[in-house]
Amino acid sequence: MNHLLPFLLLLLTILHPSHGEVGTSAQYAPPFLPTACYGYDPGQFPSSNLFAAVGDGIWDNGAACGRQYLVKCISAADPGTCVPDQVIQVRIVDFALTAVSPPSYDGTTMVLSDTAFGTIANSTALSINIEFQQI
Repeated sequence: MNHLLPFLLLLLTILHPSHGEVGTSAQYAPPFLPTACYGYDPGQFPSSNLFAAVGDGIWDNGAACGRQYLVKCISAADPGTCVPDQVIQVRIVDFALTAVSPPSYDGTTMVLSDTAFGTIANSTALSINIEFQQI
């Protein structure tokens, strides 16, 4: 049953898309280590490579470390940037303002790994508007 939980959470989010918060996201690429949450530990990254750094609004003096969020691209400056109805689950591993790699755009709510960003949006976009919900 535990292997069905992520699928059920994604399905629930798709069926009820207005329960999250709205923000913005950029992307970042390697190197990712060290992170503000877990230093040089490579085990901090999910095998899916779906992880993120967060800005001041979510960081909460490091309390955000390890939190999981469902994230969906809802719009962008260029039409057709978002992958329709694609929702991902990311793990928070870093503070965006101190991340080793620079984000594609400054001042966003979240900075998604390049893999995470490319799963929900065209990877050539600098930033997107997202809906996100902590799980």
